[in-house]
Amino acid sequence: MMAATSFMGAQMRLENWDEIRTAYQVARVGTVSGAAEVLGVHHATVIRHVDALEARLGTKLFQRHPRGYTPTEAGVQLLAVGQATEDQFAQLAARIAGAGEEMRGELIITSLPALAGLVMPAMSELMRDHPALVLRYITDQRVFRLEYGEAHVAIRAGARPTEPDNVVSQLGINRTALYGSPEYLARFGTPKGISDLAGHRFIGPDSRDSRAPFFRWLTQTQPADAVVFMTNEIASQAAAVQAGLGLGFLPILQARSDPRIVEVIGPQPEWDSPFWLVTHVDLHRTPKVQAALKALRAAAVRLDHAG
Repeated sequence: MMAATSFMGAQMRLENWDEIRTAYQVARVGTVSGAAEVLGVHHATVIRHVDALEARLGTKLFQRHPRGYTPTEAGVQLLAVGQATEDQFAQLAARIAGAGEEMRGELIITSLPALAGLVMPAMSELMRDHPALVLRYITDQRVFRLEYGEAHVAIRAGARPTEPDNVVSQLGINRTALYGSPEYLARFGTPKGISDLAGHRFIGPDSRDSRAPFFRWLTQTQPADAVVFMTNEIASQAAAVQAGLGLGFLPILQARSDPRIVEVIGPQPEWDSPFWLVTHVDLHRTPKVQAALKALRAAAVRLDHAG
């Protein structure tokens, strides 16, 4: 009983796990050489681990004899604990593997706010086909870190993402047009085309160094004082157009369904930017992520045909 009490009351830490695992295999197979073969280590390592564990516990785990190692009472307890732990690890591994195959649980998709018109139909299809999924859709200007689990699928616009552990494929083209409110057009007139923009007022980015192709075009073709209102995100740009502050660039995904504004000049090739599907390599092949990618690609095709 003293040996069992000593074993059960000992302060064991995670760094002792190799010693415990080694002693468990010795108790299970009965010999140092057999345990060494199972563990893929040298027999001297097995002996060193067992000796160190017995010293730490202050009790003998085995009776040594020419035929091998026979567990003491404490060793029998170690065998029971080791077997239970091994079984629990096996069950955990099975649950984790099974969770990756199930079409249930949380799925996080992130994109720029302007791409909500693409994402929402895809999410509707996902929820219809897989009702056990719980979907989270997060829109933000910042780049979410897939390697930290911030999202399962990201949709990004602009230059092709280059993170080494991500799987990237082009989803489509983000087409942008120039819009104005009826009030603005009544006051300043409606341009007859892209060459008829002199004298018009524009809504621009908060920096003339913006990488968006349509804002680069604006900087290159229109005088700086024509930009009369500047803001750093798409919702404010849309609100400024609706309020009649000037002409503004908006993605057609968002703007063509807004009755408060008028498309003044349609999408131009030099205003286009690609958008990308991005997933982490470790989750790319899981059924949930593959279902999301399939739905997003189908939604992008429908929108492209509709446009």
